[in-house]
Amino acid sequence: MIEKAQRVLDEQRALEEEMSLPETVADNARFRELGRRYARLGPGAQAARSYLHWAEELGEWEQATRSDDAEFASEARREVARLDSQREELEKALRFSLIPKDPADDGTCVMEIRAGTGGDEAALFAGDLVRMYLRYFETVGWKATLTDASEGASGGFKEAILQVDAAGAFGRMRFESGGHRVQRVPATEAQGRVHTSAATVAVLPETDDEIEIRIDPSELRVDTYRAQGAGGQHVNKTESAVRLTHLPTGTVAACQSERSQIQNRETALRMLKAKLLDLERNQRRQAEDSIRRDAVGTGDRSDKVRTYNFPQNRLTDHRIGLTLYKLDSVMQGDIAEIMDALRLADSLNRLEAQART
Repeated sequence: MIEKAQRVLDEQRALEEEMSLPETVADNARFRELGRRYARLGPGAQAARSYLHWAEELGEWEQATRSDDAEFASEARREVARLDSQREELEKALRFSLIPKDPADDGTCVMEIRAGTGGDEAALFAGDLVRMYLRYFETVGWKATLTDASEGASGGFKEAILQVDAAGAFGRMRFESGGHRVQRVPATEAQGRVHTSAATVAVLPETDDEIEIRIDPSELRVDTYRAQGAGGQHVNKTESAVRLTHLPTGTVAACQSERSQIQNRETALRMLKAKLLDLERNQRRQAEDSIRRDAVGTGDRSDKVRTYNFPQNRLTDHRIGLTLYKLDSVMQGDIAEIMDALRLADSLNRLEAQART
């Protein structure tokens, strides 16, 4: 562990030296890249310094146990025992800090919530999920915009797109991806029977330092149409809504939340890049050993990741076996505990995989 800790500090010093070079300062792109790497290395460097300080102190007291002064040697043994009791915690902290971080975790994200099986009830549940996420974003002070939506016949949403403009949003929300199942008595159920419906959530990163998305304008089809829903007098009178289709992949992104066609096109293009980035990242993951898959699932929309049981006020996340009997508060946006547990499970799984290598 001492060698690993020293390598972290050596890497940090090397970055500092390169960032101080005049030619690096003059190259804005290179300086930003090194700055991001330096920031990501910060927690690891702090853990490494703490570990090396501890190891140095332990070595000094171990040497003191061989002193000819019996009283001093006895005191040294007590100090060695005290320091040795800290070993596991410090080594664990260092290992956690050395887990490779996904660069996209620091960026913003797009969330797609779609009604699944269950007809009108599925659309209502999708609407409940949208409200749950929006309330959570309010509590943490994140800006989120409903950029596109298709309402269900009885309310809710067949499809809703949320753009979350907050640093670290993808890293926080990424494990919401998957199939969300609801068990409750629908408002339209006359006999009080519990029905099971579903909605899917996909969380897409908008930025990734290691992947650059370029879109050839000739490969885009642009469609304009009249916006629907609330939005002012311009709604349904001007074709301000924009739908972009990436012809090579068939990927579609649309936006109708802005007042002008130009603004909607810019937002749709940003969302399209996020979708293409997600495709690229998935292709890379398929070619690699996916550590996260073992811990919390693939994040694929077909996964049944969570069940919301309203009669029992129970939420269960099947990936980590977490069960909470406070579904009423969860639906009001109290989801921090769930996301913390999922991120911890992911980190522990990465830690185990790292120890095997």
